[in-house]
Amino acid sequence: MTIPVYLEVASKRAFASALDWPGWTRAGKTEADALAALEAHAPRYAPVAKLAGLSLPAPDFKVDERVKGNATTEFGAPAMPAKTDSERMTTAQAERICALLEASWKTFDAVAAKAPASLRKGPRGGGRDRDKMVEHVLGAEAGYQRQIGLRTRQPDLGDTKAINAFRAAILEALRGPTEEMKWPPQYMARRMAWHALDHAWEMEDRS
Repeated sequence: MTIPVYLEVASKRAFASALDWPGWTRAGKTEADALAALEAHAPRYAPVAKLAGLSLPAPDFKVDERVKGNATTEFGAPAMPAKTDSERMTTAQAERICALLEASWKTFDAVAAKAPASLRKGPRGGGRDRDKMVEHVLGAEAGYQRQIGLRTRQPDLGDTKAINAFRAAILEALRGPTEEMKWPPQYMARRMAWHALDHAWEMEDRS
């Protein structure tokens, strides 16, 4: 079973994203590096898919599309939607991407719950500690939500009830796209899931 992938390519960085698997996105200096990183992370993404009630097939990628990246791509975040993201989803497709985004959040929360407060620093002494990383992810999502017409206040760290309500509002918006959306729901789910998992895996590596 081939897995459709799209590549977002800038001059110094490329991202490879599995179109139908929000969160399974990895970067590299070149297209080949990004695809290799995507394949290498299949074992880490498979439990996320399982949490969503899905089974991840063995990596057999087929590049369906290439898009030109921008300054955000160079900085280190996937910034460009695929052309197919503009297509209206069926109810089943919407539920699928929401299940995978929710599984990505649950994965992030589970990793954060087990991680030490102080994380191992990078080779140059950089990197956020656990609570700062959780706040960063929530803050980014508070910014992302504006791209789909929401204005929910960023929940406080540790306020589980507020965080759950915040996420539920995002999932509800993704299920019913409106004209207020600046980002397609497919791209929104992919961007949020990537960000949550990228930091979850960083926490694991630095714990």
